[in-house]
Amino acid sequence: MVWIFLIIFLVQVIAEKRLLLNDPALVQSQIHELERKMEDVISKHSDLTAKYNDVVAKYNDLSTKYTEQSGKYTELSTKYTDLSAKQKTLMTKSNAGGIFTRWGREVCPRNNSELIYSGFAGGSWYGHPGAAAEFVCLPRDPDLITKFTSHYAYMYGSEYDSTEFGHHNGDDLPCSVCRSTVQSSVLMIPGKSSCYDSWSMQYHGYLVAGYYNASAATQYICLDEHPEALFAGQRDENGKMFYPVKAVCGSLACPPYQDGTYLTCAVCTK
Repeated sequence: MVWIFLIIFLVQVIAEKRLLLNDPALVQSQIHELERKMEDVISKHSDLTAKYNDVVAKYNDLSTKYTEQSGKYTELSTKYTDLSAKQKTLMTKSNAGGIFTRWGREVCPRNNSELIYSGFAGGSWYGHPGAAAEFVCLPRDPDLITKFTSHYAYMYGSEYDSTEFGHHNGDDLPCSVCRSTVQSSVLMIPGKSSCYDSWSMQYHGYLVAGYYNASAATQYICLDEHPEALFAGQRDENGKMFYPVKAVCGSLACPPYQDGTYLTCAVCTK
């Protein structure tokens, strides 16, 4: 590259001044001038080369740092995505809250559920024609008042009326009100002891209801397969009664049901 500049310079000199080749002093002077300019060009070239190499080194350093930062960004982005998914899962769980009653037990199932309270099963007396149909789970710490004096309804305890469930006649029925911590939908399936696909089992047991020939209306509830008993009532009063439910063929499709067999039940969440 330096020689190219030198040749160009010589052409310019020859074009502007007619070089007198027979004048040694002039020729020597011109050569010295060319050498000086060549050295200046070489010096500038060396300086530019050094600056270029410095820029290249800085670029390589910045490129390495960029690669490192890019890797860290990708790692942080992955962690953020993971934490965001976990947060959504936690929000879903915290907002789930499917509520169900476990009849016959004082504790909730060990299947992502928490106890709200446990208490006594109760309802209307089985022989009252105006009785309420529902079973209720009464808390152990009631807040009671005495202000009313006119007509009223009654609340009785719910009792075992036979030894078929493993307890004495007159023993009281416990209950627990539970909240699912991960699922919001609750379904009691009569006639099944298992849950359908994608549903989670909370508990299963026996389908029970009030006596078919009693005066009071009733409802079907799912009594736990291993029911417990309370000894809280003062006496055997046959309050809110419950009995196993038997299939009766005719209007009921048989098969799949069978006449005279008893129905199971399952409480499932999703």
